[in-house]
Amino acid sequence: MTDTATTIVKRLRAAGCVFAEDEAALLVAEAESPDELDAMVDRRVSGLPLEHILGWAQFCGLRIAVEPGVFVPRHRTEFLAQQTIELATAALATAALVGRTTSGEAPVVVDLCCGAGAIGAAVIAQVPGADVFAADIDPAAVHSARLNIPNGQVYEGDLFEALPAHLAGRVAVLVANTPYVPTEAIALMPPEARLHEPRFALDGGFDGLDIQRRVAEGASAWLRPGGHVLVEVSDEQAPSSAAVFESFGLPARIVSSEELYATVVIATRPGIR
Repeated sequence: MTDTATTIVKRLRAAGCVFAEDEAALLVAEAESPDELDAMVDRRVSGLPLEHILGWAQFCGLRIAVEPGVFVPRHRTEFLAQQTIELATAALATAALVGRTTSGEAPVVVDLCCGAGAIGAAVIAQVPGADVFAADIDPAAVHSARLNIPNGQVYEGDLFEALPAHLAGRVAVLVANTPYVPTEAIALMPPEARLHEPRFALDGGFDGLDIQRRVAEGASAWLRPGGHVLVEVSDEQAPSSAAVFESFGLPARIVSSEELYATVVIATRPGIR
């Protein structure tokens, strides 16, 4: 390790950066000059998220563009993406069996509350036959998502209101990475999230499930028979989240990853297609 890198690691550690060595290596690799490197380290030490400094986040093997002020995709959310990809792959295989992929009926995947569009981008990369749409209420997030989802099907608006009407009843997989931090727990989050990401991308209401209730209420109108809706939750919230979807007629199951410390609820609209 060079003297410069060693000095950066010490500064980052003093600022509370847990992965100081990894962060230092990324900053050194991205900086185009010593002055730029100094400025980048200063911004990180001041508490700015690393991803906002680099301009990208690593997610499912992709570099996802993340502009300042946009919610940063979390490593644990790769589990939500993996579950989405598995269901989209299965939907694509089923469509191929009945000839729908050759007749303009590729399975529709919607990345709702898409943020920077990380999940939608991962689906496009790994399930190229899927027809991917994304939406977010935050104009800044939509701008980032349009950099990451090349098909142009990224929309701005409040949940389902943002989606094209022709998708109603046609969605095979709906993934909604809703905010799920309980309001009172926001104050306990790391400063880089509290201070540099929009609160509405974090705050899920009293129990963290307010936005999920809205998703559950509206999902059936957009899902095709047998279609799935997926959300990320904490392990403690999962039974309550599953109950929310079941209260709207969507049988739900809970899946978890110990490796990623991630929990996902998958609900399904009854029926077969």
